[in-house]
Amino acid sequence: MSENGVNARRGKVQTVLGLVEPAALGPTLMHEHLLIDLVPPRLAEDADHDNTEIDLCNCWKITYGQQPSLKNYRLNQTDVAIEEVEEMIAAGGRTVVDLTTGGLKPDPHGLVEISRASGAHVVMGCGHYVHEYHLPSNASKTIDDFAAEMVEQIEVGAWGTSVRAGIIGEIGCQAPWTDQEKRVVRGALIAQQHSGAALNVHPGRHPDQPQELVDTIRMLGYETERVIISHIDRTIFDDERLFRLADSGCIIEFDLFGWEQSAYPMSDIDMPNDGARLRMVRALIDRGHAQQVLISHDICTRTRLCRYGGHGYQHIFANIVPRMLRRNFSPAEVDQILIENPARLLAFI
Repeated sequence: MSENGVNARRGKVQTVLGLVEPAALGPTLMHEHLLIDLVPPRLAEDADHDNTEIDLCNCWKITYGQQPSLKNYRLNQTDVAIEEVEEMIAAGGRTVVDLTTGGLKPDPHGLVEISRASGAHVVMGCGHYVHEYHLPSNASKTIDDFAAEMVEQIEVGAWGTSVRAGIIGEIGCQAPWTDQEKRVVRGALIAQQHSGAALNVHPGRHPDQPQELVDTIRMLGYETERVIISHIDRTIFDDERLFRLADSGCIIEFDLFGWEQSAYPMSDIDMPNDGARLRMVRALIDRGHAQQVLISHDICTRTRLCRYGGHGYQHIFANIVPRMLRRNFSPAEVDQILIENPARLLAFI
């Protein structure tokens, strides 16, 4: 673990094209997927033979879960990603954090191509997604093995390339989380201490699991101020849990903006819409937690891209920011969430 590398990164943000100053990031989406294969490994062969063409005639049925489409779970079209990111820039965005990690077929060179062609900053994650997607070789890895792997992905390069990660995560957990997932989380915490990177954790879908994760992290002796808990808007639906989690000091991420229907095919829950998300954000700000809030889309399917009838990466900047200003969010509060918090978290310490 190179001390010179740590010093070179300290105070900087590591994009797929190299180090930049935090001030260069501008408005930032902290949880997205530009290139990803979310098809469960057991269904990979079926997905290879899925010839469904996604269009305006079936987009709604696929999104709602009425019509199956494994192809929907593969974002592997670099040219489409470039166009979608260019739309984001035109709407006022500047930086995308891609959290496609182990098991989801990360493509570092593809991210480099997207960044160069679109002009956007792209920050890449590292680590492993939930147990179901782990490679068989992970079963024999120790906590220290996982930690060393993530440090290498930040210091040397990730997934067999020289492209370096700039954040740890999203680290996948289920509810209940498995022993293997626990080893990955503990490895990620060690890697965070060595590297100075922020850490993003994907919690399971039980409303108490975000708190369990944070309590475990604190019990192990780690700070939570640079630990981002994802997907709060599909996990916690009451103020008591939300405020208790915020009081732990972790970063709370509402990253399903643009998901407006209540149906959520991955779990039997009633999803909030963007209005409900903004009410939760407002409640946290009013309670003094503005520095702990992030928002994003977590786009990981084709039907959420503009090309296929969805909202795209442009949605927050084109639609949500104006809506926030109409809802009496101040410009300073909007900048805190979209510019200042991401810049602080993505800068290595």
